[in-house]
Amino acid sequence: MRLASKIALVTGAGSGIGRAIAVRCAQEGAAVAVLDQDAESADRTAVAIAKDGGDALALVADVSSASQVEGACMTIAERWGRLDILVNSAGIFLANRGDTLVTELDEAIWDRVLAVNLKGVYLCCKYAIPLIGPGGSIVNIASIAALIGRDTAQAYVAAKGGVVALTRSLAVQYAPRGIRANAILPGRVDTPLVQHDYASDEDREAFARSHPLGRFGRPEDIAHLALYLASEEASWVTGAEYVIDGGYTAL
Repeated sequence: MRLASKIALVTGAGSGIGRAIAVRCAQEGAAVAVLDQDAESADRTAVAIAKDGGDALALVADVSSASQVEGACMTIAERWGRLDILVNSAGIFLANRGDTLVTELDEAIWDRVLAVNLKGVYLCCKYAIPLIGPGGSIVNIASIAALIGRDTAQAYVAAKGGVVALTRSLAVQYAPRGIRANAILPGRVDTPLVQHDYASDEDREAFARSHPLGRFGRPEDIAHLALYLASEEASWVTGAEYVIDGGYTAL
């Protein structure tokens, strides 16, 4: 198994990409701390892992809250004494419907999106990294929104761009300690986070076909890449940004 005897913390693991990553890490032998702000979702993922013979701990925290993140990491320290892998997958998408200018963006939306999608990565790193030793891996889930312009969702674009920049800094800062940091930039993945974007099934299918590979991503597609970056197979990979988008940004 590629992650045998490893301890992983996956945020946003109650659904979507985070859940797929948590399950995949467990399948490869890692004990997994399943963190989500929704207790029932965290429990469902942890139970699914346990039913498959894995070791999982459900944790509830809002990643934008320093005290809650610190408490979750303290629980991990009490349970396992260390961490080997941190996957920052928790994220939200909020946008003013129909707004196309930053001058029309609600300040509350800006604050909340930045708090979860960027500050949340910072806080999880702040409290989890002290538990990570040499050979550890940090995997941050960003987005191709960090690379391309959008006429909406400016807060989301800014936050994901910040995640990419922060990942580079983490890679440089923690390389001397043998800790790697990399970012995954997914395109449109078929999760509850993005399903609100389509007015009809026809619109959804048309956009899927606009990708060179002809479909949206699946959470498992991202999980496979996260597994590689978390494993020893990527021991000379740090500070990298991996676009995984079915060829969308190659157009």
